[in-house]
Amino acid sequence: MATSTRRRTDGPLRSTLVAAGLAVVGLLATQFTTLPALLLDIRLATAPTETSIASRTLFFVLNFAGFVLVGAVYLVVTDRGWSYVDVRPPTRRGWAYVLLGIVASVAFYVLISVTIQLLSLPASENQVASFIGDDQTMVLVMIAIVFFFNAPAEEFLYRNIVQKRLYDAFTRLQAVAIASLVFGLIHFPVYAVSSPSLLATMVPVAVVMGGAAVFGYLYAKTDNLLVPIAAHAAFNALQFGLLYLALEYDLEEAAPAGEAILAVVTAIPL
Repeated sequence: MATSTRRRTDGPLRSTLVAAGLAVVGLLATQFTTLPALLLDIRLATAPTETSIASRTLFFVLNFAGFVLVGAVYLVVTDRGWSYVDVRPPTRRGWAYVLLGIVASVAFYVLISVTIQLLSLPASENQVASFIGDDQTMVLVMIAIVFFFNAPAEEFLYRNIVQKRLYDAFTRLQAVAIASLVFGLIHFPVYAVSSPSLLATMVPVAVVMGGAAVFGYLYAKTDNLLVPIAAHAAFNALQFGLLYLALEYDLEEAAPAGEAILAVVTAIPL
């Protein structure tokens, strides 16, 4: 009963700080959960493409396990329990939102891709691209990782925990906006480390915010975690599919348009 009272009287500032704290801790946790993989092969930190596919796969699995760990600890500490997790088979309406999410994500992706190319915007390469290189097999492995680890872990923490935590003090749409902003901002230092400029950092950060807004909206409308998970996984699988085709047919060498496709796929966050 005390927990319910605390939720009802929670103010906007406290809710925002708690949500932001959870988002930051989630990202920091991945630095610790991936240590076993790094200890097994230190090259993952310096030259990941020189390591085995098994090592890289373990790294990503442990990376996303960090998100789940933080979310699980929060549920236990706050006595919310696993009943707080909104997981159930999607209804027809739910599947309709999955389709809507995929279409919206693709439309957003195309819009950003065209904008980047037309304006010749710089964009920092994401970490995933540095682990794949030109290894087509790793691209296929990443599709499996997206479905079984990436999408479920990110949506669990950043939608079912962070965004839902904001419901205590904000409307659904306000919570989606704030959660998306927080999700984008915590990625700023991630991209800034290898970025040649502020603009090159802000481009992928803006894309991260846009993607988070799409998946956050799906969760807000359905209260079902499986809906944004399905849309998220399908969208990322499409990105990796494009990357696989670019590598398979050597599009970068075939034509300038192919080079542009490959540049966009590796620049936009996965």
